[in-house]
Amino acid sequence: MTRSPLVPPLVGAVGVLAALALWEWSATAGPLADSPLPPATAAIGEAVRLLGTPATWTALGDTLTMALVGLVLAIVIGVVLGVAIGTSPLAMHATRVPLEFLKPIPPIVILPVVVLVLGPTLGMGIFLVFFGCFIAIAVQASAGVFDTDPVARATGRSYGMGRGEILGRIVLPSALPYIGTAIRVAAPTSLVVAVVAGLLGGGPGLGQSLLLSQISGNQAQLFAYVLLLGVLGLLVQGLSQWGERRLLHWHPQYRKQVV
Repeated sequence: MTRSPLVPPLVGAVGVLAALALWEWSATAGPLADSPLPPATAAIGEAVRLLGTPATWTALGDTLTMALVGLVLAIVIGVVLGVAIGTSPLAMHATRVPLEFLKPIPPIVILPVVVLVLGPTLGMGIFLVFFGCFIAIAVQASAGVFDTDPVARATGRSYGMGRGEILGRIVLPSALPYIGTAIRVAAPTSLVVAVVAGLLGGGPGLGQSLLLSQISGNQAQLFAYVLLLGVLGLLVQGLSQWGERRLLHWHPQYRKQVV
């Protein structure tokens, strides 16, 4: 029996409503009634009010600017460097240790130095997002290029293809699933790092708004910003998944999903 395409969204909506109902009960009559946790209705009402203020949209624009610019720079430079590394076994082995060393270092570790050099600016946030996404994209791109089927390369050479044609028609399509996955994972990461840049680094954006709400003790506004960031994260995640499907529509995995 074929399942209706409306079932997953409906189940998700029921889950969201149940979570909000649990939040409302916990903050009003449940175990957290005497805590600073505001009711869900108060946070949602404050979120709606914030959406009507220019300051919120300015902060939202600053956050998205840091996330998108840093992510695009990480994609462009990471893919170019990853392809260059993956096409050379010597470069692959020479850079493996430095890249693996840098990959687990979170951007928050270098935040004090970056703030000291660039100040609490958009540029600081863009650099942190770039640092948080670049390494993973470069590693995935190099792995995808390096793992290209050698038989496919040899077949291309036997048909008279040059190095550039082999790279464009065989190697890059083979590496696209690796690159697409890295970008899908990096997209929400860029948003998280952009918020951290404002929350802990003093940069502009929703992170700074969160910090000011916390300092002022306005709990309803604090959780309203959390809700707005959650919705924004869902949108970013959905757009990244849609982009991956569009980029890899020819891949067997996505052809099965279409069917």
